Amino acid sequence: SSSPACSWWPRGGSSPIGLPGVATDRTVYPTTDATIPPYDPTANRDRRALWGLKRGFETGIGETTGGADNSSRYESKLTERYRRRWLEWVDRCVDDEPRCLSLGETDGGVAGYVFLLPERLSFVWDAAVVHELYVVPEERGEGVADALFERAIEVAEGQALPLDRLLLDVDRDNERARRFYERYG
Repeated sequence: SSSPACSWWPRGGSSPIGLPGVATDRTVYPTTDATIPPYDPTANRDRRALWGLKRGFETGIGETTGGADNSSRYESKLTERYRRRWLEWVDRCVDDEPRCLSLGETDGGVAGYVFLLPERLSFVWDAAVVHELYVVPEERGEGVADALFERAIEVAEGQALPLDRLLLDVDRDNERARRFYERYG
């Protein structure tokens, strides 16, 4: 029930969305007041926030696609065991590539995240892969998703992969997300 989408950029060139120059990992993007720091697996605040966002991502999929059966299926997988295993996997990914996971922070706190697979896992597709991008509903439309996606593209451009493309998967019923990614090509 999902369809792949791709963005292309020339190696050594600029991304199709014109990334701003990035001086630090706390760049403030011009379209939003959000900052996009890398996820810190040693910070309890980041771990708690990331898990809360992951729950929102999973339950949001269940609520918006596939009806009540799908919603309960997504909710039922979010056990303590799943949380522990998922965060351990995230830690291994961040150990491989520290900038593969970034948070979107606003005055209201952590509002979203983007998770780009580390280069060694992306090599399966010969391309960079956006694993997940999520923004809390109250911050949607405020530029946070754009800043997160731009960070993913920036990190992807630094990966030494055979193809100059960025892959992601979007549920065909998620019209808002499809429109967002279509703006990027």
